[in-house]
Amino acid sequence: MHPVHHYRIHLWDYEKAENALESAARCGQSAPSIAHMWHMPGHIYSRLKRYGDAAWQQEASARTDHAYMIRDRVMPDEIHNFAHNNEWLIRDLNYIGRAHDAVDLAKNMIELPRHPKYNTLSKNGSAKYGRMRLLESLQKFELFDELIALADTPYLEPTDDRGEQIKRLRALGAALVRTGEVDGALEQKENLIQLRDELQKARDEAVAKAQEKAQQEKKDKRAIDKAKSDARRGTERDLASLEKALQEIDGHLAVACGQVRNGLALLRKAGGVDSGYRALLDVEAGEEDKAEKSVRDQVRRRENQVLPLAALVEVLWRSGKTKEAGEEFARLRKLATQADLDVAPLARLAPLAAELNLPADWRIIESPPADVGNRPALDSLGPFRWHPYPAPSWTLKDAEGVPHALSDYHGRPVIVIFYLGHGCLHCAQQLEAFAPATEAFRKEGIDLVAISTDNREDLKISLANYKNGAFPFPLVSDAGLEVFKQYRSHDDFEQVPLHGTFLVDAAGQVRWQDISYEPFMDHQFLLKEARRLLAQGQDGPLVSARQEVSGDAAVH
Repeated sequence: MHPVHHYRIHLWDYEKAENALESAARCGQSAPSIAHMWHMPGHIYSRLKRYGDAAWQQEASARTDHAYMIRDRVMPDEIHNFAHNNEWLIRDLNYIGRAHDAVDLAKNMIELPRHPKYNTLSKNGSAKYGRMRLLESLQKFELFDELIALADTPYLEPTDDRGEQIKRLRALGAALVRTGEVDGALEQKENLIQLRDELQKARDEAVAKAQEKAQQEKKDKRAIDKAKSDARRGTERDLASLEKALQEIDGHLAVACGQVRNGLALLRKAGGVDSGYRALLDVEAGEEDKAEKSVRDQVRRRENQVLPLAALVEVLWRSGKTKEAGEEFARLRKLATQADLDVAPLARLAPLAAELNLPADWRIIESPPADVGNRPALDSLGPFRWHPYPAPSWTLKDAEGVPHALSDYHGRPVIVIFYLGHGCLHCAQQLEAFAPATEAFRKEGIDLVAISTDNREDLKISLANYKNGAFPFPLVSDAGLEVFKQYRSHDDFEQVPLHGTFLVDAAGQVRWQDISYEPFMDHQFLLKEARRLLAQGQDGPLVSARQEVSGDAAVH
């Protein structure tokens, strides 16, 4: 029981993972309050294709992070490895067939607080990973109705990020065809064509402009060609993605019209289309041997993953090879011990299970392996999901001695700004940035209040420095820094106050925060993010009934 197990895992991770199994069984247990120590054994188990054990470790890591974040008042993506751990957990949940938990966790990642420094669609944080894994999970398990339903919600809404929008339109168009909504799919195809045409026009204009500039500068042919190539570079990848998106939708449309071979050719060109689905189309096209070869190759390459083996069972069965299908089904029963049987790739095996005289729940439930160590109950490590923490109460006076309290805002959200007094130029800039936005916040039902390190008399200086009339929200004094410390807007080592900006919801829960040596200035971002977070309800990120009972029961 020593932290050296973490080091040993790193030593053997890319060399000979089985040599680190003993350390994998003890790493988290040796330092149970450190999330990364639970995460690292997941590397070994994933390397050895033991995805159920890897998922257990990553859930343990997430729960430990949640406990730490809630206790020490840290936002999720402020922890470097948090989003990576959770997106890897989703991948492992997909591998073992826990479709609904994978979707729920991906949605939760999208719900989490966002911050321009840590977590936006353009950064590798929860928002980007959540959206990526949500689309992936919905498509893998053929949850097309849910994908379509989520397309106009904050989970998969349209975005200004061109690459993400192309992925969204492609997935939505494919899902609409697969559910028989051809008109809707054609509409998404038109959206993609319009986007392609706009992008091609922008590319051609950029190339022409670059060529003209290079010619005016009397560059040689090689330099002119380079200038044109550089001008194309910003659009070529997206144009290629658009062509593949159109090929996939056209492929599904061809299949829907009974032109299976033509559809298959288009789907292969498009790339990224599930291999199991393509193999079933090969069977439909009379290419049973080709289909079997394809799925057997996937089973070898994606060892111990539920969906490739389920696809092999189905292809063999539909090819009339019932005996071979039964043999592979016996393997699948042991592998799919945690899988959800109500999703299409597994639900389609129900008639075969009945034909083989298997129970409706044909999974073989097994105990955890004996070499995973003495695992604690997951609930003892922390909650399954991050949730907002209660804002500490306070009562402070303004420059006139009038008391203001957090309880005054009960039932109404409030932005609480901690600033370092009238002598801090950056703080003055923050107040002057937020003051004109006060009405915009109030239209959304959000009040503002600022807590200063100034005493009551010095508060008057901040008020006097504001040249646009009466200051639009209260400034109150915390000269003793008691409230600064309660909100952790304080460096306990240097013994100095810090800037802090907090969104407290109507129930008194902190939904968003920024604590730093610099004040948070982007009031437009905060207004938009507050609108998004508060729309989720007072209980914070949504937690499904399935998630509440996850723990050991769901894992084993």
